[in-house]
Amino acid sequence: MRYQPHTANEIKEMLKSIGAKNVNELYNNVPQEVLLTSFIEGLPMGQSEMDVEADMQNLAEMNHQTSDGPFFLGAGYYRHHIPATVDYIIQRGEFLTSYTPYQPEVAQGTLMAIFEFQSYIAKLTGQEIANASMYDGATSLAEAVLMANRIQKSKKTSVCIPEPLHPHYKETLSTYLTHTEIKLDAHVSENTSSIIVQYPNFHGEIPNLEKYRKICDDNNALLIVCINEIVSLGLLPAPSCADIVVGEAQSIGIPLSYGGPALGFFACKKEYIRQLPGRIVGKTEDTSAKRSFVLTLNTREQHIRRDKATSNICTNEGLCALAFTVHVSLLGETGFKKLALVNHAKAQTLANELKNIKGIKVLNKTYFNEFVIQTETDVSKIITHLQESGIIAGYEIAPQKMLVCATEMTSPQDIQQFTHALSNAINL
Repeated sequence: MRYQPHTANEIKEMLKSIGAKNVNELYNNVPQEVLLTSFIEGLPMGQSEMDVEADMQNLAEMNHQTSDGPFFLGAGYYRHHIPATVDYIIQRGEFLTSYTPYQPEVAQGTLMAIFEFQSYIAKLTGQEIANASMYDGATSLAEAVLMANRIQKSKKTSVCIPEPLHPHYKETLSTYLTHTEIKLDAHVSENTSSIIVQYPNFHGEIPNLEKYRKICDDNNALLIVCINEIVSLGLLPAPSCADIVVGEAQSIGIPLSYGGPALGFFACKKEYIRQLPGRIVGKTEDTSAKRSFVLTLNTREQHIRRDKATSNICTNEGLCALAFTVHVSLLGETGFKKLALVNHAKAQTLANELKNIKGIKVLNKTYFNEFVIQTETDVSKIITHLQESGIIAGYEIAPQKMLVCATEMTSPQDIQQFTHALSNAINL
């Protein structure tokens, strides 16, 4: 609804109701030295809606869209195709709301959609249960570490990270642990509470989860698997050997949007359900024996005493979870696997082309849809040079190492243009 200003008669009636003679009386308690009595100098005057739209359009055109040229940046956020049906469904009035479905009698549609999201996540991760989503992958991982520590009853205070982990995830985790006794370590010891393994890891390599499962069993530690690119689960074995699986599901149904919103997911073994953060939608029966969905096991600080809560997360990414659910439903099991295969094939094509460039070395032995290349030229200079040519290159992980990504959106022409520009850039 458009903004409707109050009429003079309405203002007069409101002032009379509160016993004020005029609007200025409302500001009698404001110190004169901070009270504005005239228009702010330098602030532009109001504009018509048409002029504002034109100004906003001009500002938007200053941005570089992912569709403006070849795009090879991944590193935790990925460019994938989103069917038009996804946006159509999530914009329906029944779903496009910030209301939390506390009243199941009037929110069965929303609750059922969340239940389906949980079911998809549990199946993809090979876990028994999943919650209704988290803020993003980074906070999901941090909550997983805290959960593992609760399960261990705080007897152990070390968390091992043996594989390359997304730096933003590590920073978020460090922030969460600032005022706790839990410390991050690169080595396993008898004091290790949990082991975090990114799958594939931040450099694109696919770690051997069974190896880490054995290490966890030998040291009485929990295995936490973190997934940046959920599409990889269409090709890679599900991390069913893990105790907790968390990660980011932005790749399915959610655009890049300059870094947000995201969609964290959280799954685990059923025996740990009482320690699971966030909310869970459960399936039950009403008094008429009809199938119903409700919020269950509410162990958040909104429902019980703060010191007894498993987490202080106060919401979830409901609309993003719906987008994910719609997209996965449209793909189906076969379509999801095909999407993963296409991603891997595009990455293979890119890697093979890059291997032919003198001065470029592909470092990965294994990968899904992104991998690390090593150059003889400073990567920051390469990225800047390619950006000037309208090409968004990869992510700099070291002065001469770059993480590059290819998805189903990467065309043969994109790869050709990228490799040609890259071969020129390394000779600068």
